[in-house]
Formats: sequence, structure tokens, C-alpha cells
Amino acid sequence: MRAAGASRARKRGRARAEIRGSAPGRLDQASGAARPAVRSDHARSGGTRRRHTPHPSPASRPFAPRAPGLGARAGGEGGARRPRPLVGCPLFPFPFAAVKFWCEVTELFEQAPSTAFWIMSMTASTYYGNFQPVSPWRWLFSVVVPVLIVSNGFKKKSLDHSGALGGLVVGFILTIANFSFFTSLLMFFLSSSKLTKWKGKAKKRLDSEYKEGGQRNWLQVFCNGAVPTELALLYMIESGPGEIPIDFSKQHTASWMCLSLLAALASSAGDTWASEVAPVLSKSAPRLITTWEKVPVGTNGGVTMVGLASSLLGGTFVGITYFLTQLVFVNDLDISAPQWPIIAFGGLAGLLGSIVDSYLGATMQFSGLDESTGMVVSSPRKEVKYIAGKPILDNNAVNLELYFIYQSPMDGL
Repeated sequence: MRAAGASRARKRGRARAEIRGSAPGRLDQASGAARPAVRSDHARSGGTRRRHTPHPSPASRPFAPRAPGLGARAGGEGGARRPRPLVGCPLFPFPFAAVKFWCEVTELFEQAPSTAFWIMSMTASTYYGNFQPVSPWRWLFSVVVPVLIVSNGFKKKSLDHSGALGGLVVGFILTIANFSFFTSLLMFFLSSSKLTKWKGKAKKRLDSEYKEGGQRNWLQVFCNGAVPTELALLYMIESGPGEIPIDFSKQHTASWMCLSLLAALASSAGDTWASEVAPVLSKSAPRLITTWEKVPVGTNGGVTMVGLASSLLGGTFVGITYFLTQLVFVNDLDISAPQWPIIAFGGLAGLLGSIVDSYLGATMQFSGLDESTGMVVSSPRKEVKYIAGKPILDNNAVNLELYFIYQSPMDGL
């Protein structure tokens, strides 16, 4: 019996040796047949072969139904293997190709603005001949700061939707051209918005066209910002983006452009300051600038000493802003002409702008007294008593005409 038992043990040993030599797998515990070894996906794709941990036997594994084509084998236990899934991670159920495509699209959209700015910078630097592109920080400042200012103005009802869009365009062009242009525009906008809202209830009783919050639409932004925007574009064509000292001996044309733009903004500030301050603070009745007769408050072309002083202060305020910006950003002021006359020039431009605006209003804008409300209106009607002017222009057209007058020196150049 011992011999028979030893014989059976030797037979089993030879059988195991044959199985190991023929197929480097493991025995199936149910049938005793040899199962082929499982190779990893990495090994099947041509990578380095690594040792595979044996799976538990089919008898010891719990039954779990699988979706067709994902887990079951077509031909039973020994059939063909399921296809390799196109999934990168079970927690991220998108194919690798779709994920890669989405990343490429996202990267393209992220790089598009910077690429566009780079192309414009290189085009400008090639045109000006200095081969120095505009600084990315200047691009960033010219985009972000106007957006923040316009958003704040829209939130406080200083601009409506169309006015906000127009303000973005004007703000971007003036900022990228010259920081002195930007600060002058900014101070004009902020001071005008504050003064428009100042004593709003009293102004509402005097002005039939007064708007709550002084909201400005695209037409007002265009009439007040079209000429400064045009001058800023001409300035960039002439000398490129950047700050320069106003010096006619070195940069004659560019200096004229800077003064014309400063005059336009200073006259706007002077006219706005006079229109918002004089009706509230003036103790005397305004006088028509053409005949010097007393007229009701709100008449186009009426002037007071308070209004004239306010226009002088408004222009001076813009001139001071321009001068201080020059001190901060211009490097070669020590070898250039003195810049302090800019302040006096701004004040003079504000005063003259208010006077010219009043003259145009007295002659080309209709003013009449509505006897039913006691307010001055700008449109002729049966119940309106005529005061002065002809219905040719409105207030926006008068402002635009005033800017063209300030641009006239550039037409000669």
C-alpha cells in the first residue's frame, strides 16, 4: 500500500510538472485543467511584463451581473477577452479623445486674448519703428480699469446700458494712448456724476429734463467723447502709446494733439460744473449772453457769475489732473518745457468752453417757458412762451459742435 501511495504521488508530481512546463498558469480548482496566465494591459501593449496577482477562483467569487460587452466574455471562460475601454478613469466617464479635445479648445480660448494683444502690439511697434511692443501691464490696465469704472457708474445709475458700452470704448482708447488722457477723463466723469446728483430734488423742480441719477446714454457719451477719442487715435498714430511732455520744440504735432484733447475735456468739465452748480447756488437771475437780459433759471444761453466761476474751476481741476499725471509718468521733464502752464490752459479752456456753449445755446437752441408748469422747456408748443433761440440744435449737438471748434487747430496741422 505504501508503494501504491508513493506511485500515485509520483504521478501527481509528474502531472504538475507537465502542466507547469506546458502553460505557465494555474490549475482550475473545479476541473483541474490548466488556465492560461493573465497578462496585464501594459504587457499586451508591448510594455514591460510584470507579475500578475492570481484572481480568486470562480467558486469563491460572488456572482455580479455585468453589462453586455463590458465584463462578460463572448465564449465562456476560455473565450475572447472584452475590448479595452476608452475610459481614462472610472470617476471621469469621458473618453480620452473628448477630454483632450476639450482641453485644447479651452487652452485656445484662454490664449486668444493674449495672442490678439501681442499681434496688435507687434503691429504698432513695427509701424512706429521702435520694435518695442506695448507692455502687457499697459494692456491689462487699459482693459480692467475702464471695466471697473464703467461697472461702478452703471451700478450707481450714472450710465445706462448703451452709455456703459460707449464708455468702455472711449475709456480703453484714451487709457492705452496716454495715462494723462485717462486720468483727465476719469476726473471729468467722476466730478460731473457727483455734481449731477448733488441737490437733485432742487434741480428736478427747475429742469423739466432732469434725470434721476443723471444717467448718460450712448448719445451723450458719443457727443462728449467722440472728439477726444479721435484725438487719442491720432496721437497714437503720430507718436505711439505712451506719455510725452508737451513741448512744441521737440514734438510739435503730438503736443498740439495733447492740448486739443485737454481743451475738449476741460471745456466739458467747465460746462457741466456751471450747469450743475449755478442753478442751485446763484442768488441772482441768469442773464442771456447775447442781450444781457434777465431770463428764467434753466434758459439755454443764460450765464451767472457763479456759473462762470464754476466753469473756470472745472477746467482748472482737469488741468491739475493732467499736470500731476505728467509729473508721475513722464521721465524727461527736466529737459523739456515747463508743464505747469497746463493748469492755466485747462482753466481757460473750461471758461471759454462754457461761454461758447452758452452762445450756441442762446442762438441755436430753443428756450421757452411752459406756463402750466413754470419750467423752461426746449421744444416749442402752443402753451410755451418763447424766450430765446431757434430749434436747430439740442444740448448734445451743441456739445459736439463745441468739440469740433477745439479740434479746428488740428485741421490746420
